[in-house]
Amino acid sequence: MKRILIVDDEENIRLVLRTLLRRNSYEVEVATNAEEALERFHAFAPDVVLTDVRMPGKSGMDLVAELRQLGSPATLLVMSAYGSIDLALEAIKAGAYDYIPKPFKPDEVLLTLRKAEERENLRRENRALREEIQREHQFESILARSDAMREIFRTIAKIADYKTTVLITGQSGVGKELVARALHQRSSRKAQPFVAINCGAIPETLLESELFGHKRGAFTDASSDKRGLFEEASNGTVFLDEIGEMPLPLQVKLLRVLQEETLRRLGDTRDIKVNTRVIAATNRDLAAEVKAGRFREDLYYRLNVLHIHIPPLRERREDIGLLIDHFLQRNNARLGTNIQGVDSEARRLLTEYAWPGNVRELENTIERAMVLCEGGQITAADLPQRIREAQDPIQTQLASGDLSIKKANRIIEEALIRKALQRTKGNRTRAAEVLEISHRALLYKIKNYNINDL
Repeated sequence: MKRILIVDDEENIRLVLRTLLRRNSYEVEVATNAEEALERFHAFAPDVVLTDVRMPGKSGMDLVAELRQLGSPATLLVMSAYGSIDLALEAIKAGAYDYIPKPFKPDEVLLTLRKAEERENLRRENRALREEIQREHQFESILARSDAMREIFRTIAKIADYKTTVLITGQSGVGKELVARALHQRSSRKAQPFVAINCGAIPETLLESELFGHKRGAFTDASSDKRGLFEEASNGTVFLDEIGEMPLPLQVKLLRVLQEETLRRLGDTRDIKVNTRVIAATNRDLAAEVKAGRFREDLYYRLNVLHIHIPPLRERREDIGLLIDHFLQRNNARLGTNIQGVDSEARRLLTEYAWPGNVRELENTIERAMVLCEGGQITAADLPQRIREAQDPIQTQLASGDLSIKKANRIIEEALIRKALQRTKGNRTRAAEVLEISHRALLYKIKNYNINDL
């Protein structure tokens, strides 16, 4: 953090700061106002911007807001004379790291810069640690550390190269397509197309043509021959999402493709040989659909050769923290924000929430919170009301019909440990005394429950 841009309309302030900082081996540029600072910022690429709050034209507040909107990684410091401290505090809320009161002492300036540098070093170390954790717990494009998901990773690695059909089940939003793509990427077909289609999103009258293609003149708008998705995915993989929505007449044709490895375009008289692996997914209970007569039994057994069930997010809460950090990092790059993390209370609420919409709901919630966040960290106030007012996790478990005493004990034990650590301000020795367990037992449980955000 050796490059500093000083922004102040007073020439003597600029001169004093430039002399002081250059004497202490900093590389310094100066600007007389916010507009000039923005011009110099792009050319100079400073590590730190030190700006006055009150200036003619755009204020230091405006400059802080613009730099944050640009997604600047620079540390922002503001200077304020007596009477404008409230403005300095507002600037901190807008994304500045700290403020220096005027008139200042040289040691105060240097100390604030050293503190900023230490914080930046910690941020870099935390970022590197998060990236290392992500690499350790990443399987293709899936992030997870829970035992249930790691077992799924092992299954994918084991079956990926077989042409056998796979049925992926799980609630909406758990990541069924990510698992399907991981199966494709881990197979020898990875250089060939992966074609996904949602069977419930296309009208029945068009679905057959989309899947199997058609000949010119097969119906009114068929002005030319069209290859279907099975042909487009030749030697690759077809992913049939929401297979439970497929109409019964098409189920018969799909079964023939799976059994004979041939298809017939709509309006054609000849069969076409296809070499395509089929992966299907559904959030329905297909066995129940078979009993109800809405899904063919023979197709069900043909699809369900290998079965992967993805548990809901509420059953693998140890994955939530990892996903939060991933969505923060990705959205900072995409939205141009600079949100550094989630405070302990907001993280607790996110971890304890039942997530009926699973990973998709968590992703959307983090994005919403990042857009609304006014500081450098997401707080409980940035979260939707449904999460802030969510009922007790035990009640959530009961409401879901899950009567597992083992799971309930885990929820209660983790909640008590978190409460004890909060009460003792992270002092683990005192927390163990409050909990009436040994210090060693507490350390084991903290690691087991992945309580590392207090």
